[in-house]
Amino acid sequence: MKITREIKTAILVIASILLFIWGYSYLKGRDLLTNYKTFYVQYDNVEGLLKAAPVTINGLIVGKVHKIEFLNNSGIIRVELQIKSDFPFSKSSIASIYEPGLIGGKQIMINPNFDDTTIAESGAMLRGDVKPGLTTLVAQRLTPLQEKVEKMVVSADLLLKNVNSVLDVKTKENIKNSIANLDITLNEFKVASKNVNEMLVDNKGKISSTVTNFDKTAANFAKISDSLAKINIGKTVKNLEKTLASVDKIISDVQSGKGTLGKLTKDETLYNNFTKSSKELELLLQDLRLNPTRYVNVSLFGKKNKPYKSPVNDTIKK
Repeated sequence: MKITREIKTAILVIASILLFIWGYSYLKGRDLLTNYKTFYVQYDNVEGLLKAAPVTINGLIVGKVHKIEFLNNSGIIRVELQIKSDFPFSKSSIASIYEPGLIGGKQIMINPNFDDTTIAESGAMLRGDVKPGLTTLVAQRLTPLQEKVEKMVVSADLLLKNVNSVLDVKTKENIKNSIANLDITLNEFKVASKNVNEMLVDNKGKISSTVTNFDKTAANFAKISDSLAKINIGKTVKNLEKTLASVDKIISDVQSGKGTLGKLTKDETLYNNFTKSSKELELLLQDLRLNPTRYVNVSLFGKKNKPYKSPVNDTIKK
């Protein structure tokens, strides 16, 4: 059977129309040759989400955004998702709008709820939310920083105004004078330091001798310390304790009337006899002084001895 030119032309036109329809649908985000599941999500704000934006599950692209439209003029936006994956997820899964990067645009990420066993069928309505993107997070962090910078700038401006108000003409002149006086003081200190250095150079020998003498004194002191350390102080203290004990015993014996010294202090009769004998000895010595011839008689001519006379100061009680 011979195909005529008209049939070939018709077939070519029909194929072209079908190819155009498929290409147009593909560019709009729908592949006519693929079996899709359709899901719907409602948002208050889609954050600039576009049609044909990728839909991912755990980072894997499983579909595209097919349609974005307002729902009944209520301000709520309904997004139609076309999922070509057979991966099952529950009806309570959440479709979150997020920003994968700075230039990637908005996408939708389905977070499956594995605790729910009710599988979402095509045409089901999923819950939606919006996760803040990198730009939003940066803006949230920069806003407080911007406020702090503004406050700091205001404070710095106020500080500079206060400094300008304080630094009037008189104050500036005083600061200049202070700096000039400081320069003079530094120069004088430089001269004084030079004089001190010259004095140290001139007296270097004396300083060395003084340091040497100090070293010798320290060495002698170290020897004295060693000698003191070698002395048996404990033994000396023990001997002193024994001596004090002996003295204490002697005093105790004297107080109790033992020994000659004790009897002299405690025996009144012995004390009285000793006193009486001492007095008689005193009178005897006095009489010997007044009448020596009575005790020593040397006579060449045979003189008689003078009769005895009692001493005038005889104080012995009879």
